[in-house]
Amino acid sequence: MRESGGKAAALFETRSLALIVVLLAALALCAPLSAQEVQGPMPGAPPQNEDNIPLAPPPAVQTRQVAAAPAPRPVAQPAPASPRQSSGGIVKDPPSIPVDEIIQKFAAREAEFKQERDNFTYVQDFTIETLDSGGRPDGAYEMTTDITYPNGKRDEHVTYAPPSTLERITLSEQDLDDLRNVQPFVLTTAELPKYNVTYVGREKVDELGTYIFDVAPKTIEKNQRYFQGRIWVDDRDLEIVKTYGKAVPDIRKGNSENVFPRFETYRENIEGNYWFPTYTHADDVLHFRNSDVRIRMTVHYSDYKRFRVSIKLLNTEPASTPSQTPPSQTPPPKP
Repeated sequence: MRESGGKAAALFETRSLALIVVLLAALALCAPLSAQEVQGPMPGAPPQNEDNIPLAPPPAVQTRQVAAAPAPRPVAQPAPASPRQSSGGIVKDPPSIPVDEIIQKFAAREAEFKQERDNFTYVQDFTIETLDSGGRPDGAYEMTTDITYPNGKRDEHVTYAPPSTLERITLSEQDLDDLRNVQPFVLTTAELPKYNVTYVGREKVDELGTYIFDVAPKTIEKNQRYFQGRIWVDDRDLEIVKTYGKAVPDIRKGNSENVFPRFETYRENIEGNYWFPTYTHADDVLHFRNSDVRIRMTVHYSDYKRFRVSIKLLNTEPASTPSQTPPSQTPPPKP
């Protein structure tokens, strides 16, 4: 995410406040003289009407125009997922099978899942907000997308995207790439050589027994995006069920800054076979050179529907094939 319009917005707010102060002073000078002769309330007391009944204080002056509320969403909003709770702490004891074997097995299982996911359509709801110093949203962007694979390739059809009200950041091409590939992180056999994977221990997450691994890219190649953080792997299905970390690298070139938040992704078991991403959440402070910007991001992945069945060719050859060579014949004895 890139910083945008920080100084201009601050100057606009300063001038707006100065104008409001001048207008309020002018209104006070124009008040009728009789109003000055009436004894007012004690200093610090709330304003009163003519019957000396306290009135509610006036609303705070707004220095920024409030954007009109967008039209109702055409799709139903999924309820926020409940983050999985860790219990009992991390157990450092080594697993019963070699760590390298666990890594190879879950990477192979993740490769199967990545291929299987291409057989499903789903809906992706993405929301990002910037928050002011009081934790209140002061800008937002929303996008709902139908994800399909009509010809074996990912197709994204945006069904809802009201005008953005973000003022302090802008979304970059890397943000959209991370949304597709890094936040729903999948560590397959093909991707495994790019990462250092370090065993941390075991932990109970909800009712799941999990292996914990720290993951970091070995090298960072130009124009490539990577995940760096921690993953929780189900110790029975050997699939990732939880992810915490960030997309790397942050990109800083001259006056251009493109930095990325830490996030957490949770998966749920779909059809009893594979664990699909269903919820990603980030609440982090982006540190730019001239300012810090707190952001809150949520992604819901919902309405998974299978549209085709995986076909696996089975070996139909018999276990052994009889020899087709005719048996040798012993020539008859000579008379």
